[in-house]
Amino acid sequence: MKRLITTIMMLGAAGAFAEMSVEEIVNKANQAAYYAGQDGSAEVEMKIVDPSGSERVRAFTLLRMNTENGAQKFYVYFKKPADLYKQVFLVWKEVEPGKEDSRWMWLPALNLKRSIAPGDKRTSFVGSDFVYEDVSGRGLKEDRHELIETTDTQYVVKNTPVDPGSVEFSYYTVRIDQDTFLPRRAEYFDKNGKHYRTVEGTKVETIQGFPTVTESVVKDLNSGGSTINTFTNVKYDIGLKENIFTERFLRRPPREVTR
Repeated sequence: MKRLITTIMMLGAAGAFAEMSVEEIVNKANQAAYYAGQDGSAEVEMKIVDPSGSERVRAFTLLRMNTENGAQKFYVYFKKPADLYKQVFLVWKEVEPGKEDSRWMWLPALNLKRSIAPGDKRTSFVGSDFVYEDVSGRGLKEDRHELIETTDTQYVVKNTPVDPGSVEFSYYTVRIDQDTFLPRRAEYFDKNGKHYRTVEGTKVETIQGFPTVTESVVKDLNSGGSTINTFTNVKYDIGLKENIFTERFLRRPPREVTR
């Protein structure tokens, strides 16, 4: 009996030790959502639906590359509609404390490179319900994380901004699949605690061994508008060169996005 009790206690201790911390959960979720492979590309169709049901469509190529110490670079090249053709959005995502991400937009019709200030990262991305920050993701150190629920299939994490004045929300919750660690649904709450925005991964496929969101939907619950992103021709580890993600290629898009 004494040996049985000791065994049960040891198994219980091992189970408790195996429980993941919220930091481990959000790190794994960040890796699953944004770091599959060393680099990647996708064709994206963005459908913007206004409250009346009218639709506008954008199409762009998205390139992403992981660089040193968890930093990343993103390149977005617009193909449709005509008024956005050859427009480029470039992001250098930083992970070091105190370093702000750098974002630029190239506007070919005006022959103009425009920097996007840190304070504008929560504004609309090319007229959609997505914001600039959604493209490359939010830095983990920008929020405090709390595991508020564990279901049979998901972790539910509450995220509260470290600098409340820098964003329009008071907090947001994220549902993370336990098997893939992909974030599947984020709900944003305003300064009065009202749920006003939802971002959801509505379709997932496994591509080259990586669980991948192939359709995402954001809904503005105040206006009634929504935006759907559909990802096709997704590829990982394609051998992108880092010089693609520079000012030179704002004006002269690389063949990786024009072919």
